[in-house]
Amino acid sequence: MYEYMKGRLSFVSPSYLAVEVGGIGYQLFVANPFRFSSKFNEEILIYVHQAVREDAITLYGFADLDEKQLFLKLISVSGIGPKSALAILASDDHGGLVNAIETDDAGYLTKFPGVGKKTAQQIVLDLKGKLGELSTTAAATEKMEASPVVSATKHMEEALEALKALGYSAKELKRIEPKLKLVEATSTDEYLRTALKLLMKK
Repeated sequence: MYEYMKGRLSFVSPSYLAVEVGGIGYQLFVANPFRFSSKFNEEILIYVHQAVREDAITLYGFADLDEKQLFLKLISVSGIGPKSALAILASDDHGGLVNAIETDDAGYLTKFPGVGKKTAQQIVLDLKGKLGELSTTAAATEKMEASPVVSATKHMEEALEALKALGYSAKELKRIEPKLKLVEATSTDEYLRTALKLLMKK
């Protein structure tokens, strides 16, 4: 099993990163790939979880140890798979997530794609009282520098692609797109963070 890896960030897509270590490019699925954009072609340290199934070996990446631990707690809940866990972690508001679990606010949790009422209640049941050791102000929410060479339209398109990869429906994205066009964002990461906040208001 891997704990973390250190290597060159060689590719950023709407759903995953490629990190080159010792001449091998590793595909890591992450909650918000564009959080790492400013580190493109630089060496990064990323925490890793390896999931082994009959048909695939998949790597999931995290900006820090707290984010990884929160992911592991989420996938321990019946009904929450890795994709749903990443969609939950894509929101900046990890503090809000922990608070919702601790205060039995299942309604907050159903705003995430793939989380119905029954699953939300299961999250509260399984994790309440078990998240106190996790920091909610970790580097996972840190803003990265913007890439000035990409147009605002391109940034927004990339953000929408990332949201599709997280499981948000075309209907949900169409609802927030007009508001997103009014945002003066300077990076895909910024558009993505804003879009997630808009989606959480539904």
